[in-house]
Amino acid sequence: MEAELQTQIAFHLTGKQPGTTLDSADGTDACPALLARYRDLTALRYDFPLVLLRNADEKAYVQCLSGVVDNVVHGIVKDEDGDRLTKQLLRLEREIRVLLESGAKGSLSVLWDTAASMLAARGDDAFKDSMKRGRAALKVEGEVADCDKIMPARLLNHAWAVVQDRKTDKLSEDLRRLAIKLSDILKADLAGSEAGRSAANLKAAIGTGHADVFDFDVLSRVLSKAAARDSLPEDRRRRIEFLLSVLKAQRFFPMPEEGGGRTAQDRPYAFVFDSCTDALAAYRERLPKAVELAKCIAIAELEVEGEYSEAKHETLFRDFGEGGLGQEELAYFPDYLVCVSADTLRASESDKLMEMLSAGLPVKILVQTDDLRAESPIAGDGHFALGMRGKQLANMAIGLNDVYVLQSSSSNLFQFRDRILKGMSFAGPALFSVYSGASRETGTLPPYLNAAAAMESRAFPAYTYDPSAGPNWASRFDLEANSQVEADWPVQNFSYEDENHQRVCVDIAFTLVDFVACDKRYAKHFARVPRARWNVNMIPVGEYLRLEAGDTPDKVPFVAIVGSDNMLQRAIVDDRLTRAALRCRESWHSLQELGGIHNSHAERLLAKEKKSWEEQERGKTEAPAPETRAPVQAAAAGPSTAAAPAAAAEPEEKKSADEAYIETPRCTTCNECTQINDKMFAYNENKQAYVANPDAGTYAQLVEAAESCQVAIIHPGKPRNPSEPGIEELLKRAEVFA
Repeated sequence: MEAELQTQIAFHLTGKQPGTTLDSADGTDACPALLARYRDLTALRYDFPLVLLRNADEKAYVQCLSGVVDNVVHGIVKDEDGDRLTKQLLRLEREIRVLLESGAKGSLSVLWDTAASMLAARGDDAFKDSMKRGRAALKVEGEVADCDKIMPARLLNHAWAVVQDRKTDKLSEDLRRLAIKLSDILKADLAGSEAGRSAANLKAAIGTGHADVFDFDVLSRVLSKAAARDSLPEDRRRRIEFLLSVLKAQRFFPMPEEGGGRTAQDRPYAFVFDSCTDALAAYRERLPKAVELAKCIAIAELEVEGEYSEAKHETLFRDFGEGGLGQEELAYFPDYLVCVSADTLRASESDKLMEMLSAGLPVKILVQTDDLRAESPIAGDGHFALGMRGKQLANMAIGLNDVYVLQSSSSNLFQFRDRILKGMSFAGPALFSVYSGASRETGTLPPYLNAAAAMESRAFPAYTYDPSAGPNWASRFDLEANSQVEADWPVQNFSYEDENHQRVCVDIAFTLVDFVACDKRYAKHFARVPRARWNVNMIPVGEYLRLEAGDTPDKVPFVAIVGSDNMLQRAIVDDRLTRAALRCRESWHSLQELGGIHNSHAERLLAKEKKSWEEQERGKTEAPAPETRAPVQAAAAGPSTAAAPAAAAEPEEKKSADEAYIETPRCTTCNECTQINDKMFAYNENKQAYVANPDAGTYAQLVEAAESCQVAIIHPGKPRNPSEPGIEELLKRAEVFA
């Protein structure tokens, strides 16, 4: 046994197998034990596939298939056949998942009909009726996106389009309105001019329907004798003509009356790119046109209202856009969407990406990582750089302070759908760093599980940084989407059957080591130990990572894995991976601090306050007892010194039942009452609450505070204002605190 233990320790320390008692993990189709039960995703109901809804609004632009089926079920289920319909529609849902896994693509209606036809061919009339009723109740349509390599770009493109369509629809309508009103000004001027009163123009204005009724030559002479009104000043006419030409020639928005008649050279600009370099070049090329259009829109609004003054506004608009456009003007225009791969991102592309973000350009950038676990030793030091490019870019973007940042695995994107939309609507640049899980090196493990494992193991945590959410980190940074956010590693229960066919339940921490165990490229860092050679010195890697460095000389960390035969195995881990896991944990600790979890500054301050409080309490208990003196001596000491002990000995004054008060000495400083009304309730020098001013709030607040108090020491007394709304109910609620 000692020799076998030494062999296991040697592998852990060196990564080499000195003997034949260990099995190589290479070539095994195994995965961490906690993931084994989920390998067949078609049998599960979860967030994918997604339906990218057509004609979507910002409240609902994407749904998951399970949600769609649930809505259909709720719409048609009746008491007498509810169970049958539910089961059959759930079969349909699973069949759609099977179709997608086999490579099928298309819209929801197409996949729904295909799956229904396949099932109906094997079903009876009742089943066919269920399929027919379900199809009739299907009220949504859209492309179906499974959790694969292209899904993140498809989802973000869809969310971007929803936001941009709203923006472009409004601006296109505004441009159309301005163009019509400017044209009306010119038409009115023409109608009042000599040219406008010509026979030809009059005939054109009335039309051919009544051409035989009028003598347009006579009509022209009659109108010409009438007093002519003042025509437009030439400068204003030229200005309006120029404004119209710019509005009609612009390529940022499709004008409502535009059809397919535009040439390729004057069609609306494209705003979706797969290169930061190309997107930045397009922005710079279009910037003069954007400045010109924004300027023309501002002047046109003044012109149609008749408020443009050349003397007043010419100087104002002369330098318009000289230093570029501000956020208010940029909000007019569509945002640029760029989708790039972190795995192939060159240094020049990274520079362009950061340049756009730091300059505050109107860009929304997806940086997608597909291969998070590529083994990348830095300068031969044996360290792993797991997905560093995407995570580093996200960290750098947060450092800019005014960039919306979202990081997430693709498995969590549906849960982040509202945050994605908020990022697309954010008035400024936004960066979306996403791990797709679509690596070819994970064997049979589907991308969804691969991505979920990355997030669960802290290898790719999910978070958002929203500069518009508030002035500080507490309001801007959100880490709560991660599992068991206060723990180093999430711990889940795992049940299995041992060699004696007994059920065993254990808690397993899912660590970075479990995550990389899914990748065959890391097989050399694991060695399988046959069950006969298991020993008490082998401990789960999550437990091993909690030990101090000096406590591990005879301990060997292992991960529980399950092969394709569903047999539980143990694989010991080399030191390189455990060190990588420790670095991953430290990175997670840094994120926790940003999220206000286990914040070292707060904990240090709390420890300081606790120490100060303990010293004060110790001083009270160690203070010498006052001397006992004879009555005569006490009297001789003078009235002031004699009165003090007497006052201290007096019992606390009994409070009236009608008076609002707190049993202050029993206060635990929970802040519940002061949060309700810090004018009515306050703390004394010992940080214990008392009723500072019962008239500073309502009786309802007194009762609410009493109900919230953790130790039930608040007594509301009688109301100061008997006519307060709901007073009878409040008095009943206050009775228990009398």
